[in-house]
Amino acid sequence: MVRKNARTISPEDSARIARLRLMDDDFMTTCFNDYIEGAELLLKIILGRDDLKVTEVKTQKALKNLTGRDVWLDIYATDIYGDKYDIEIQRADKGAHQKRARYHSSLIDADMLKPGEDFTDLCESYVIFITENDVLDSSLPIYHINRSVDETQVHFKDGEHIIYVNGSIRTRDTALGKLMNDFYCTDAKDMCYKELSSKVRHYKETMEGRQEMCDIWEEVRNEGIIKGKAEGKAEGKAEGKAEGKAEASVEHALAMIKDGSLSYEKIAKFSGLPVDKVRELAGNKSA
Repeated sequence: MVRKNARTISPEDSARIARLRLMDDDFMTTCFNDYIEGAELLLKIILGRDDLKVTEVKTQKALKNLTGRDVWLDIYATDIYGDKYDIEIQRADKGAHQKRARYHSSLIDADMLKPGEDFTDLCESYVIFITENDVLDSSLPIYHINRSVDETQVHFKDGEHIIYVNGSIRTRDTALGKLMNDFYCTDAKDMCYKELSSKVRHYKETMEGRQEMCDIWEEVRNEGIIKGKAEGKAEGKAEGKAEGKAEASVEHALAMIKDGSLSYEKIAKFSGLPVDKVRELAGNKSA
């Protein structure tokens, strides 16, 4: 059903919607938000598990770090056992750096364990990067990274798992290849999995879905404008303070030069100005 007072979709936005793929993170996060069936399909194929049951899925989940850098997770899912899954779409190789996977994993653990709980209460965690290129350079469709003991090669069962899915391999002879094919399709009819094609069709082929995509873009644009204005205002205040401090230092130095009882070195020390600047001010004053 078309919403009342829906604005007209511009030709530019129509063309942009037509080009969208699940490999584009803004489209993917829209399609998967609160979509348990889709997230469950994704994880079952990547992990090779038929028993996995997702209970909750959110996109653009913020994990705050009070003393460091925050992260926003593309897809954040929880299963019936409380295990956590972070699925990241990365088209740029730099965005899938191994240390980013490590950092995501650490913040997921920090967010998972509550005050008073024992370390053994930590559930399993999975950080999964779906990458446009083969960032680990071994021509494999998928890479599983788990810790092991160097001396014995025995798996170190800390419950942390990192997985890289190579999105450049999109053959239709495996479940994973079909999944990657679907992530690159611009047309729902070319997709293999109905759980994914139904969402793509909604946002690309129905007026309600297309309008929702345009609303999301408009919201993002407005947030960017507001953020830009706030940053500009803060930058202006900082520049104003710096300029005011510099002017005060010059005035202070000029007063001491006029007094004539202090050396240029002492004036520089007390005013915070370089000695060369003090000499310049003294020269200008006597000229």
